[in-house]
Amino acid sequence: MSNLKNKVQLIGNVGGNPENIQLENESTKLVKFSLATNETYKNAQGEKVTDTEWHNIIAWGKTAQFVEKHLTEGKHIALEGKIKTRSYETESGEKRYITEVVARDIVFLSAKGNDMGQTSTEEE
Repeated sequence: MSNLKNKVQLIGNVGGNPENIQLENESTKLVKFSLATNETYKNAQGEKVTDTEWHNIIAWGKTAQFVEKHLTEGKHIALEGKIKTRSYETESGEKRYITEVVARDIVFLSAKGNDMGQTSTEEE
């Protein structure tokens, strides 16, 4: 049960082609992309409403290599990872926070092409 302390599972569509991030003095690969998840419900008037939530996703190492090679905008995926919040300071000295999901495992759910069920697992 100790592995359940910070675990996120999401199913959604990749919002854009992943972006490679070049870090100074880092030999490990980093990519980031957005993931859209949808929730559908009926409102008080009985109308169907779909809410879309956008998630900031990052991937490191072997998972980043997998993302870079296989993920493109619109792919339907499932992922598992953990939530990470970091902060940075703007040029004007204002502190900002960003929350991201650090992806560990990714599974293709799209039936497009031959990638259905293809997975990536980050070695720990």
